[in-house]
Amino acid sequence: MTEYVAGLILHTREGVAYRFDPGALCLELLPTGGPGRWARYEVLHTPADLAAWAGRSRLRVDPALVEAGPADVERARALRDALWRLTSAHVREETAALRPPSEPAAPGQGPDVEIVNAMAAVPSLAPRIEPGGDFGWGGPITGERVLASVARDAVELFTGPAAGRVRECASDNCHLIFVDTSRPGRRRWCAMEHCGNRHKVRAHRGRA
Repeated sequence: MTEYVAGLILHTREGVAYRFDPGALCLELLPTGGPGRWARYEVLHTPADLAAWAGRSRLRVDPALVEAGPADVERARALRDALWRLTSAHVREETAALRPPSEPAAPGQGPDVEIVNAMAAVPSLAPRIEPGGDFGWGGPITGERVLASVARDAVELFTGPAAGRVRECASDNCHLIFVDTSRPGRRRWCAMEHCGNRHKVRAHRGRA
């Protein structure tokens, strides 16, 4: 059986690779770009880009099997942007960001939530056990089903017990979001080998 290690391989500005595990599938979509200031990091330009992301994510999809088109790329970017706004609001407890500005609705409503719910309503990928015992997916692996799996994961995250453990990296210049799965609930950094080590180096220099 193939060993699986959770997390994405990201790169620092200097090109150094490090592993970032956000603890949830929906949060793995965020580093692909986003609205506003995150637009300069955009990597989802073509269906092949979406397929490649699905292969790197915890979905473990073979990119060659993903059936996606330009419309799926647009849907992926819309879902990702909505998730950025929702997770940022959740982390900062800005519940007003979950609803239209002129409508005093209860938290949990709003256009971003509607985007997530609409995509979650579509049939998601169906897991299966491959003949060799490995994990796999049955049926057509379409871009729409990939995004439905992401959206359903977001619903489970925001409505489940892990909702209170969604964190933002404590570094001043890093805004990666993750689920704190540590037992004490004290995880501060996106990755110790990245922002964690930088903090330790700065603290050491300060003491010196």
